[in-house]
Amino acid sequence: MTLNRHDVATDLTNDAIALEEEHAAHTYHPLPVVVASGDGAWVTDVEGRRYLDCLAAYSAVNFGHGNPRLVEAAREQLGRITLTSRAFHNDRLAPFVTELAALCGKHMVLPMNTGAEAVESAVKVARAWGYRVKGVEADAANIVVMAGNFHGRTTTIISFSDDPDARDDFGPYTPGFRSVPYGDAAALEAAIDENTVAVLVEPIQGEAGVVVPPADYLPSVRAICAARNVLMIADEIQSGLGRVGATFACDLVGVVPDLYLLGKALGGGIVPVSAVVGDREVLGVLRPGEHGSTFGGNPLAASVGLEVVRMLATGEPQERARVLGAHLHERLRALLGHGVVAVRGAGLWAGIDIDPALATGRQACEALMRRGVLAKDTHGSTIRLAPPIVIEQADLDWAVDQLAAVLAEFSISDR
Repeated sequence: MTLNRHDVATDLTNDAIALEEEHAAHTYHPLPVVVASGDGAWVTDVEGRRYLDCLAAYSAVNFGHGNPRLVEAAREQLGRITLTSRAFHNDRLAPFVTELAALCGKHMVLPMNTGAEAVESAVKVARAWGYRVKGVEADAANIVVMAGNFHGRTTTIISFSDDPDARDDFGPYTPGFRSVPYGDAAALEAAIDENTVAVLVEPIQGEAGVVVPPADYLPSVRAICAARNVLMIADEIQSGLGRVGATFACDLVGVVPDLYLLGKALGGGIVPVSAVVGDREVLGVLRPGEHGSTFGGNPLAASVGLEVVRMLATGEPQERARVLGAHLHERLRALLGHGVVAVRGAGLWAGIDIDPALATGRQACEALMRRGVLAKDTHGSTIRLAPPIVIEQADLDWAVDQLAAVLAEFSISDR
């Protein structure tokens, strides 16, 4: 494999990694790069080396690093007030929740901070709705979830995960969840009974490898939920807010869930912002004191989130992701049979299965890093690409060229 300037880690990089390894809990296995700054789709490490960011912090940086509109919104609010708690009103929350509800075509917003908090909040909402509206017997509510899901790492969420890394040794587990195969509407319907209050689904499964279900799956889920008086909860934390070439992945098949779960890109890569968005008949079941968050809906988060919503309201990020995504997938499909065995995804989001005889996903990502491209592996030989929507087409082409070169190098070394 040809070495270049990205192959040699110097003392600044090694020292930073060593300190982190010594004092930060080992909950991640990051690539050996230490990022110091970013601009658009590019980041620069502590040595001054530039990399094309093709992960965008798992879609949290959809609008690019240092997006001028979002930075200015944050800077302006930093000079005014950043936190009041929900004990008082603040002047940023009302416009944020109003415009986010309108973007989603819903009535109400429950603002939180992290994606996992949004999922946990939705579980509480669904159970309360089940008891107070549907009439489910006390403490008997169940929620149907999907095999291969990833919704976070809190104790409740890992209770319905089938990923041993997320689940093992963290029991006892929270009851009340039933898992069915992803993409199998018949299995989902069979799992619903009189105590089922919700179906929780990722419209596209991200952590599983950007898995896209059959085209009729989400419409079938929507129809089943409506017929059985069950809430459809769409976890759009990674797939939503422009990533797939539409505001939501559900839009691609004309489906409107009862609750949207949003996060990541909602904070513009600047502050953690998440939300549960739904109609009054569902979110209205919560009463004062039953749920909350000191930081949820804070003025700084609301200011950045409001600017994100206004950018999306133009439709321009969605269209850019759609056009560039079509180009990306055309380029990636050309690699099938040349070290790639499958390509999945939508918009500027792709799961790429590398031939396991050539390399693991980790090895492929390390090789890409040496060539100046940052991506992330998952589940063995799969790598994910999710560049910022602001990426230029020429840079996107260059990233695919680097992947092609990496695959060629692995093929040569395998002989």
